[in-house]
Amino acid sequence: MLILLSGVSGAGKDTIKKELIKRMENVESLPSFTDRPERPGDIPGVIYNFVSTEEFERMIKDGELYEYDVHHEHYYGTSRKLMNDKIASGKIIVKDMDVNGTEALLDLLKQDTKVVTIFLRVPREVLRKRLENRVDKPAEKDITMRLNRLDYEESKMSLYDYVLKNNNLEKTVDIIMDIIKHEASDEVNDF
Repeated sequence: MLILLSGVSGAGKDTIKKELIKRMENVESLPSFTDRPERPGDIPGVIYNFVSTEEFERMIKDGELYEYDVHHEHYYGTSRKLMNDKIASGKIIVKDMDVNGTEALLDLLKQDTKVVTIFLRVPREVLRKRLENRVDKPAEKDITMRLNRLDYEESKMSLYDYVLKNNNLEKTVDIIMDIIKHEASDEVNDF
């Protein structure tokens, strides 16, 4: 089963994914590939696999990605091999992804893989505070760019199975754990 978490930058996707992995034994991350620089606290291979722009463009050319997009001036994409290997392992895979990537993966995988989509909503003023308080301290132009994307991301909420307001980490993680347990039991009952 593949769980796709979406929401604008600062919605809490990475934090929630880390908590799910800590608290649920059958849950694993599916790292994205990106050409963005590492930030403080990034551990290569956990949330992201960091590659050069040239390497990312080679991966595109060689068809190694299910989907990719340029987001905040950097490439992000999903490796075909990595995803297929993780799905074959029988684990529950959690991946954070923008709305365009979610749409692409749903089209590609929904016939063969159970995909559950969750959109995390955050009020604009809360989002601004989260972005301003990030460890990597984005510039004002970067904060504005991310806030400007909010309306576009929220316009795609109808793609999602679940839409959650993420204003309390513990409550949101508990709800998503319940969703995963429910969806996993439905998957078993479908056979």
